[in-house]
Amino acid sequence: METGSAAVLKVLQLIPTLDRSGAEKQMVMLSKGLPRDRFRVEAAVLTRPGPLEAELVAAGIPVTSIAKRRKVDPFALGRLTRLIRAGKFDVVQTWIFAANAYGRIAARRAGTPVVVTAEMAVDLWKGRIERAVDRRLATSCDKLVGNSNAVVDYYRKLGVPAERLEMIYSGVADEAPPQVDPAAVRAEIGFPPDASLALFAGRLAPQKRVGDLLKVLDLLQHVQPDLRTAIVGDGPMRAELEKLAGRYDLVDRVRFLGHREDVPRLMAAADVVVLTSEYEGLPNVVLEAMMLSKPVVATAAPGTTEVVADGLTGMLAPIGDIPALAKVLRNLIRDPARARALGAAGRERALAEFNDGAMIARFADLYERLAAAKGLAVAPSPTAS
Repeated sequence: METGSAAVLKVLQLIPTLDRSGAEKQMVMLSKGLPRDRFRVEAAVLTRPGPLEAELVAAGIPVTSIAKRRKVDPFALGRLTRLIRAGKFDVVQTWIFAANAYGRIAARRAGTPVVVTAEMAVDLWKGRIERAVDRRLATSCDKLVGNSNAVVDYYRKLGVPAERLEMIYSGVADEAPPQVDPAAVRAEIGFPPDASLALFAGRLAPQKRVGDLLKVLDLLQHVQPDLRTAIVGDGPMRAELEKLAGRYDLVDRVRFLGHREDVPRLMAAADVVVLTSEYEGLPNVVLEAMMLSKPVVATAAPGTTEVVADGLTGMLAPIGDIPALAKVLRNLIRDPARARALGAAGRERALAEFNDGAMIARFADLYERLAAAKGLAVAPSPTAS
């Protein structure tokens, strides 16, 4: 607790990196948005910084790098423990598996009163070892927060006690949409200015099933010849996916753009945003698309179904059902009025249910509830949204 201001809680946010991905964006949004009269926030990266570090520094939030070098790195654990102990933090919040594991151990060793773990996906990738670590460390945090009911249900079934689970939806900021010339954006990335444009944005990893998207585009290239697709992001499957696009003769219809700093601009120029994941938590890309009034075509993956209302704010198809995905994407491209209506309804829902203010208020309330239960003095706060 900060000396001279007994009601201000010191909070450390710990995450593996500060790349432009979903959990990282949520952590930065939360860190910048917590009320300064009630919280003093610092951040730490377990492995390395990234482009989002600049946002934290600009907001006056110190960032420390722990520089973990190996998968199992006791020296990094020691450095992290010393940082937390020296900082005398009241709350430590951890994000993503590695930081969740190292952070919970270090925070308890340092005697931190409140430890919160954030889980951002229905992590079907986790094997026996990772699931065992999660179960073992479940009692080393006061709350495990899932960003959707699907995530909370996953960890409940994994064996995390119900009383340690909490659900707080991810948030999205209502920012002024980029002013773009859609025809110019298409031409810039090598497409005809009058093409219909679909956008995928995400990590090129097995979870996202981008290969399914390429199969959809293969089906559509003859029946919807004006459709072009921009794939934004990078990952371990990029080379394989580029080869697959070549085998499907999609080289002129698909562009792999890699990491981009202008995703909102590209999204604003697109006609539809596509997500073909096997599982999610609460996908940031869908929230961002909805806030920009863009219709979404997605698979009915755990987490995604909580934000996309099928037929109301977007269109859903079964995971892996290539013909069904192709049909809903084709129908939406052919019906611009329907697409605009879905996009408008999506924005209304994002504003009402997934705004950043509600997310920040709920985390602030959680920190103060847990701190008060540990006997720490906290400032009076409004009821969370």
